Amino acid sequence: MSHEEEFGFAFEERYRPLLAVLGIRPSTCRLTLTGELLRVRFGPWLVLSPRRNVTGVELSGPYSPVKAIGVRVSLADGGLTFGSSTTQGVCICFRRSVSGSEPFGLLRHPALTVTVEDPARLIGLLTPAGRPAPAL
Repeated sequence: MSHEEEFGFAFEERYRPLLAVLGIRPSTCRLTLTGELLRVRFGPWLVLSPRRNVTGVELSGPYSPVKAIGVRVSLADGGLTFGSSTTQGVCICFRRSVSGSEPFGLLRHPALTVTVEDPARLIGLLTPAGRPAPAL
């Protein structure tokens, strides 16, 4: 991929006011994918990772609002969620854990779940060539 692919986040109307207080709005949330880089902006939060650091992707959801809306760190596995919808998302797994939940980069996360508008397209772009994409 020599160009940039962009994904907006899917926002459920009922959560927009709460998310907006945190600076999380459609205009401040974007996943950008280039041949070399995965960049996810979720309001003031940012995750950057070399694309080669992605080891797998999986469709997930539906979710409980308590576990999915806003910025969440899983107590079970340390995974990070940038969530604006409870319907579905994409869990992106990393070879080397990434930072993004706090400004100093001390907490590292083995995976990031994002509730983007077109999960199937993101999964297709992140699935390594020669390996089948997960069933949707």
